[in-house]
Amino acid sequence: MKHIFQKGNDPAKPTLLLLHGTGGTEQDLLPLAEKIDPDANVLSVRGNVSENGMPRFFRRLAEGVFDEEDLIFRTTELNEFLDEAAEKYDFDRNNIVAVGYSNGANIAASLLFHYQDALKAAILHHPMVPRRGIDLPDLSAKDVFIGAGTNDPICSAEESEELKSLLEGAGAEFELHWENRGHQLTYNEVEAAGEWYKGI
Repeated sequence: MKHIFQKGNDPAKPTLLLLHGTGGTEQDLLPLAEKIDPDANVLSVRGNVSENGMPRFFRRLAEGVFDEEDLIFRTTELNEFLDEAAEKYDFDRNNIVAVGYSNGANIAASLLFHYQDALKAAILHHPMVPRRGIDLPDLSAKDVFIGAGTNDPICSAEESEELKSLLEGAGAEFELHWENRGHQLTYNEVEAAGEWYKGI
């Protein structure tokens, strides 16, 4: 997978896994990593799927309708890529914190839904529920931050609450942060995620 790796200053810190939104690239969220933890490793990945020339992490059938088969395949692909990257760049595979926006947040949530040990924690900006009707792994050692917009036309408030309840039901520790905005990523939301990160 096309990616950028930046070695951090402190090997005890997590590796921040950056996952862009639809049409983004591996450059998009680098400023967020600097804001959240300037001393951490950064692994920023570009999605392997193209939708009308726009990079994504998995296919969709329509707005808000995921191609579930492709989602499962791409989630496995990303999880295996993390195994390889940890070996290649010599970072702790068990200390990865995902930072995803929109489509990137969805694939990060899918990692949590499918693999108990894929992530240590996750910052999910405007995610949706990746899959319904499946049993989640035990996530009792995981911390999750969701940034949501009360007026988000793509990811409804109900969707954010549903994702929260599913992850909490699997044991994850949680913070759900609301902005009175739409689907855009605001400075306040990034600030709130950074504060949350300091406490995990």
